Amino acid sequence: MVRCAFLGLGVMGAPMARHLLAAGHEVAVWNRTRARAEGFVAAHGGWLADGPADAAAGADVVLACVGADADVLAVTIGEGGAFGAMRQGALFVDHTTASAEVARRLDGEAAARGLLWLDAPVSGGQAGAEAGTLSVMCGGSAAAFAAAAPVMAAYGRNVGHIGPAGSGQLAKMVNQIAIAGVVQGLAEALAFGRAAGLDMGRVLEVVGGGAAASWQMANRAETMLAGKFDFGFAVDWMRKDLGMVLAEAQRLGLELPVTRLVDGFYAQVQDMGGGRDDTSSLIRRFGE
Repeated sequence: MVRCAFLGLGVMGAPMARHLLAAGHEVAVWNRTRARAEGFVAAHGGWLADGPADAAAGADVVLACVGADADVLAVTIGEGGAFGAMRQGALFVDHTTASAEVARRLDGEAAARGLLWLDAPVSGGQAGAEAGTLSVMCGGSAAAFAAAAPVMAAYGRNVGHIGPAGSGQLAKMVNQIAIAGVVQGLAEALAFGRAAGLDMGRVLEVVGGGAAASWQMANRAETMLAGKFDFGFAVDWMRKDLGMVLAEAQRLGLELPVTRLVDGFYAQVQDMGGGRDDTSSLIRRFGE
């Protein structure tokens, strides 16, 4: 058993914290909207903390899954943040998809305070979080990863140490670049087949077993054709992620034309009122 704190109980954080409890860990929880944390404790157990510092006090491992850079900074080094209450040698694991710059900054802040840091964004979506089968991309020291790995095993099926601080966030950017291109390609393929009058169920049976196969095709093609886009990872969040990707690419002197184009397509989906739709909603641009 490890004494844990979990900060952020959204569609990803709540099931991750639940898996920690199921694995036998002691878990303090905090959420910016207190009612959500109260409901979590009533349904699943753990104990309710009054803030990040309260949750982190005495914890061996503090984990967070919040919104973006500003939220990560707030729960770590902001007023009432976790870093100020963590004991020497304790570990902070950030599962937020944030910038590599913030990850590197907080790694330095943690080291100055005698803490361990790991940036560990996840992939697999709400379904992966619920099932405990997430992929976790980790950046930080070998010691931080070694301390975190047994805890993250509660909800991660593929957990890998990529490199030093910031490497986890950069690996997540690789993930999002690949997803953006695949989803757009799938949307175009489905729209083309539908316009050509093909039986798309039959088409998917055939091409889904060949070189065109992908996770997106296996899990989203049928729902895209049915106009169902309520699967958890929203367009608004994808645009946040792709914005960080494009900023990092600019810093590297690298042009990503497909990623930039798909980011613009997601902006069009937002303009259509689909900001909270799943990322597979790119097909909406082609009409019914």
